[in-house]
Amino acid sequence: MGETPAPLTGRRWFFPSALLHELDPDAARAGRRPRRTARDWVVDFSCFLLAVGVGLTAVEALADNPHVPDGLAVVDQVIGALACAAVWLRRRWPLGLAVALTPLNVFSDTSGAAGLIALFTLAVHRPFRYVAWVGGVNVALVPLYYWVRPEADLPYLVAVLFAGLLTVAVVGWGMFVRAKRQLMVSLQDRARRAETEARLRAEQGQRLAREAIAREMHDVLAHRLTLLSVHAGALEFRPDAPPAQTARAAGVIRESAHDALQDLREIIGVLRAGEPDDTGRPQPTLAALDTLVAESREAGMKVSLVHRVEDPAAVPSSVGRTAFRIAQEGLTNARKHAPGTDVTVTVTGAPGTGLDVLVHNPPPEGEVPPVPGSGQGLIGLTERATLAGGRLEHGPTPQGGFEVRAWLPWG
Repeated sequence: MGETPAPLTGRRWFFPSALLHELDPDAARAGRRPRRTARDWVVDFSCFLLAVGVGLTAVEALADNPHVPDGLAVVDQVIGALACAAVWLRRRWPLGLAVALTPLNVFSDTSGAAGLIALFTLAVHRPFRYVAWVGGVNVALVPLYYWVRPEADLPYLVAVLFAGLLTVAVVGWGMFVRAKRQLMVSLQDRARRAETEARLRAEQGQRLAREAIAREMHDVLAHRLTLLSVHAGALEFRPDAPPAQTARAAGVIRESAHDALQDLREIIGVLRAGEPDDTGRPQPTLAALDTLVAESREAGMKVSLVHRVEDPAAVPSSVGRTAFRIAQEGLTNARKHAPGTDVTVTVTGAPGTGLDVLVHNPPPEGEVPPVPGSGQGLIGLTERATLAGGRLEHGPTPQGGFEVRAWLPWG
């Protein structure tokens, strides 16, 4: 499975460049500077126009304010023009711009909007400790500003209170935007980790299933080779055996060699994923289904077996073994997730059409507590059926139950 692209960055122009940089782990590791997106250009140009517009309004107010000399008004306009131009630097140096504009705002009306924009940018892009110091200094300088530049239309206390609340509101807005972006980054990181963990769990389940299949193949292959060796040894030590007995032994050797080659092809595909161990276990076949159902009934389950297979003795051992494992895992899942229900195991098939295995259970009565680690057995069954050349499907039924349905080739 390949890496899943970040779903939040599908429309890159819609998000701020700083947020995209945090959502892109490759860019963060490389330390690349984020490029402005289309949204960044629109926002920066809007901030620049806002600063210029408020500055022009302040120029008209300066002309009507008798407390401001003409020379100071000219200096005020020059400082305001420089502050508006510096707004374009707010993304690269948010802290430096906010610190530089803080003392200028005391002596310049036309740079007030640029100072608030710089303070907002600082709250968005930097931690709270920087915002607290710079924002606190800005609020503390508000009384000094209106003492140097008293408003002609507003009382001193009203003007100070309004400007202080405006500064606090801008800082709060910036901190809210920063918290929202951090939440998006956190959700994206959690989604990425969940996808990675799910992929690792699936890969681990497939690896364990392949190793288990490889162990079974090892046992079967050893059994076939031992059988072949026994019959070959009999021919070697009984060269005077009757022709019919010799022909029968040669046929057994040929069939055993053919089956061993088939098992060997399967085990080679399995061994690519992991090393099998040498633990020998008796291998079940389709004939062991009756024993499996009997054991389940003794354990307290209500199990019905429907066996409609033409010539069960002719079913290949590898196919019968796979069918047995599918039925076994289906009964195990029913016992864990639907205790007390009537489980039906249906096996049908014929040579040339394949073998169908169905394990069905109705919905359980009452609430069943979740079982940790569920789903890994079904992953192994799917892998097993695929290696056998068949297919397996599982899932809930429209009536609320659950079924495992498999088809295995029988040629």
